[in-house]
Amino acid sequence: MAAPRVTMEVGNDGVAIITLINPPVNALAIPIVAGLKDKFEEATSRDDVKAIVLTGNGGRFSGGFDINVFQKVHGAGDVSLMPDVSVELVVNLIEDCKKPIVAAVEGLALGGGLELAMGCHARIAAPKTQLGLPELTLGVIPGFGGTQRLPRLVGLSKAIEMMLLSKSITSEEGWKLGLIDAVVTSEELLKVSRLWALDIAARRKPWIRSLHRTDKLGSLSEAREVLKLARLQAKKTAPNMPQHQACLDVIEEGIVHGGYSGVLKCLLLLRAPEFDLYEAKVFKELVMLDTSRGLVHVFFAQRATSKVPNVTDIGLKPRGVRKVAVIGGGLMGSGIATAHILNNIYVVLKEVNSEYLLKGIKTIEANVRGLVTRGKLTQDKANNALKMLKGVLDYSEFKDVDMVIEAVIESVPLKQKIFSELEKACPPHCILATNTSTIDLNIVGEKTSSQDRIIGAHFFSPAHVMPLLEIVRTERTSAQVILDLMTVGKIIKKVPVVVGNCTGFAVNRAFFPYSQSARLLVSLGVDVFRIDSAIRSFGLPIGPFQLLDLAGYGVAAATSKEFDKAFPDRSFQSPLVDLLLKSGRNGKANGKGLYTYEKGSKPKPDPSVLPIIEECRRLSNIMPGGKPISVTEKEIVEMILFPVVNESCRVLEEGIVVRASDLDVASVLGMSFPSYRIVTFSKLVWRCGGIVFWADAVGANYVYTSLKKWSQLYGNFFKPSRFLEERATKGIPLSAPVSSSSTSRARL
Repeated sequence: MAAPRVTMEVGNDGVAIITLINPPVNALAIPIVAGLKDKFEEATSRDDVKAIVLTGNGGRFSGGFDINVFQKVHGAGDVSLMPDVSVELVVNLIEDCKKPIVAAVEGLALGGGLELAMGCHARIAAPKTQLGLPELTLGVIPGFGGTQRLPRLVGLSKAIEMMLLSKSITSEEGWKLGLIDAVVTSEELLKVSRLWALDIAARRKPWIRSLHRTDKLGSLSEAREVLKLARLQAKKTAPNMPQHQACLDVIEEGIVHGGYSGVLKCLLLLRAPEFDLYEAKVFKELVMLDTSRGLVHVFFAQRATSKVPNVTDIGLKPRGVRKVAVIGGGLMGSGIATAHILNNIYVVLKEVNSEYLLKGIKTIEANVRGLVTRGKLTQDKANNALKMLKGVLDYSEFKDVDMVIEAVIESVPLKQKIFSELEKACPPHCILATNTSTIDLNIVGEKTSSQDRIIGAHFFSPAHVMPLLEIVRTERTSAQVILDLMTVGKIIKKVPVVVGNCTGFAVNRAFFPYSQSARLLVSLGVDVFRIDSAIRSFGLPIGPFQLLDLAGYGVAAATSKEFDKAFPDRSFQSPLVDLLLKSGRNGKANGKGLYTYEKGSKPKPDPSVLPIIEECRRLSNIMPGGKPISVTEKEIVEMILFPVVNESCRVLEEGIVVRASDLDVASVLGMSFPSYRIVTFSKLVWRCGGIVFWADAVGANYVYTSLKKWSQLYGNFFKPSRFLEERATKGIPLSAPVSSSSTSRARL
């Protein structure tokens, strides 16, 4: 691939066309930034140049600043690697240029790309161009003046929405808001942009420096009220995320003291109130925070999941999947069907009787209607999606399906029966997938002769919403089938992570100690609701006991049996779930759980469950000296999550995942493990970014010594794995690649 570069051509009309060339999205790599500075200086100094048009090569303007630079900064710990773009380039060379500059925008202008365009004196865009400032998703703020220019172009409220929610808009909406001056066809884009630039030079069109505008900001009191509400909302929806408050601080600085001041100077209250900092410095400060490190890690880790050795690198091409059959219209099956029809894949939904089938179809319809109600889907698209669905009671429609996904209850005999029937009913090329969350795939397909077509398609509930798709392959699953399912996963807007076959696969296997350690702590005398509170404070959306209520006790009991059977040496068998079931409780499903559930209000701890918990402690009989242990909030989090790290180490050693970062992505997208929060207990700052990334930040040796201490006090449940012990004693990060000798038993 050619090196990133910036070119300039001067036409007979006196317009210089400056073009960004850095495929695929013309990212603003350091050579591109340097090239822009050179070309703008040259164009400004040349007498034959009357005006300038800035554009991108290959139908894209720019996807923003090169995130690879973030990785280099984090690796080196040297923020000076970040170039000065905001003042030196965007203000001095573009906005304050003595010659008019028009941005010709097509495809996308995101992050630094949109900030470059906003620094120009006009913006002409092709239809359906994507515009946005998504920097906050990487733990930083727009650093090239976007915090000042966007509010001045689209209004304060809309700008805050776009920045804090990282919400992009189309060029058509941008034109209505005033961000874009004209929308023209791709064929006309450069021609119109050249003429527009010449018209500005001839004073036939206004020469606008967006940083100087104030007409869309409203009065100071109005602006402060908008910012106040935005701060309150950010504290609720993004606690412990410093970039949100920093972004609002910088915006306010510019509104109070002027746009140029906002670019140059702001108070970073969250870091050090005594320092006045440039916007670029705020950006650089945030880049060095653990929040950004975690988010950038997840960004690159998610990219890496699409690379699977001996699948994506052997020249195979994905086959088209146009028709999918889903067996089972329950919660998971209806969600899986919804995900496919929303993305134009025809679905045949099979159930055992008309009553269940009608219920499944109604659930799918409700899923689609819910998206319309929330403004995430138009009514026309909803109607078209529902036309892609057909309900059946037999296999007659299966003769031309490209893939079947079985989503029935976790019963081995039932699944084996279904797969035997599928082998006869489906065409030879059809992918035979199961949505089982725990059962070994070899057992599911042992009564078929089509082992090469059997694969796990493990969705997470609700399946049409949760972004993770765990693709489980056996030793016999063909590379073609894996590639096909990965492709389907991307089509239905999931992040496919390929994993090996074992009980629980990658995510549920790594996290099975999560609920068990929580129940163990209860048996040791720790309050149930204090445990949930500590886990929520850490950053997970709900604690293990509220999750237990949500899943239902029947599901929890069945899942626990599978893990107890597979890993008897390290399972803690608590009587709590059985006691709750015997008392007539089943969590949120029947409104009777550890919490009370009233319509319109948040779940509240149910004090009537305390006698059941006391009975659980009496039966467990593991409290030292019969007295509850004393633990801090930090120790609660560690005693619940360090066993998860321990099991994750076994997952890595056994080769269940291709790489450690795959488990990070799976934990973030499947279990909502924090990818971004800075969590502080007793002045100890923990960097998140996925379970393994977090464990490396905490330190393998600290995890190991803690588990070793608890195993001596409370038993084998906490016993450190061989892999963890080896990494801790040798000082090797848990995320470092596993040696070939260690992976002789690898499932991948």
